[in-house]
Amino acid sequence: MANFALIGAAGYIAPRHLKAIADTDNNLVVAFDKSDNVGRLDSSFPDCAFFMEQEDFEDFCNSVKGTPDNIDWLSICTPNHTHDAFIRYGLQMGADVICEKPVVLTPSALEELMKVEEETGHHAYTILQLRLHESIIALKKKIDEGPTDKVYDIDLTYITSRGKWYYASWKGNDKKSGGVAADIGIHFYDMLQWIFGPVQENIVHIKKYDRVAGYLRFKKARVRYFLSTNAECLPEKAVQEGKKTYRTLMCDGSEFEFSDGFADLHTENYRKILNGNGFRISEAMPSIKIIDEISKATPVGLVGDYHPLAES
Repeated sequence: MANFALIGAAGYIAPRHLKAIADTDNNLVVAFDKSDNVGRLDSSFPDCAFFMEQEDFEDFCNSVKGTPDNIDWLSICTPNHTHDAFIRYGLQMGADVICEKPVVLTPSALEELMKVEEETGHHAYTILQLRLHESIIALKKKIDEGPTDKVYDIDLTYITSRGKWYYASWKGNDKKSGGVAADIGIHFYDMLQWIFGPVQENIVHIKKYDRVAGYLRFKKARVRYFLSTNAECLPEKAVQEGKKTYRTLMCDGSEFEFSDGFADLHTENYRKILNGNGFRISEAMPSIKIIDEISKATPVGLVGDYHPLAES
């Protein structure tokens, strides 16, 4: 049984990490968050120490070194712009780290963290859940076994409804979240490069506070994508079915729908990490480069080969 510490216990994604720690039969020793809305800890870890001040949390972690409560792993569920510092802290205190995506917002920040891994001898991992989704694995197998010179035409659509709170929170601040592309698109960009090879062209058509649309040319695919947090962009079929999230990928005119099957993917990521087969932060570099280029790009507007929903 490994001992975990968790930063960001009150956050949106924290329950998936808490479940993963519990489902892999490990122990949460201590948690930290600036908010005290952490009653969720009672369900699996009622004896977990909790702190609202970072200094107190760090003092506790130092105090248990060399004891049965020594921290083996640090899980990070905090706002995107804080990942860099917390990963660095975890590695330097002598723990291995599991961090939510996007692990950082720039390639240079990722390179610096990889150096810290080397210096400390500890490893940092990230959550790339789509690589463990059965349907995505099947699609990759199909592409890998297909013609080596074939270039596929892809339309990727991902719409996940978010309320007004989203835009008032850190998620609505591009400097903290990285924008829509980084906050909700990062795992899709990772999935695309994982399946279709290195990116060769990156064009942004539309970039607003609640959506981003563009064109990505990979080695084996031409991809038009549309990502949005606005419920008004949901297709009528999804609205009628009461769905607030819509994920679909059109591959050469055939629909590949994968809105379901996400329930336990964080736990599967944890199992792989704890078994020594997890996704190291270095594997996130291609997708980090994509979001970095998107963040710096000036949208070209509705010209060229753009996703139909870019007009919405």
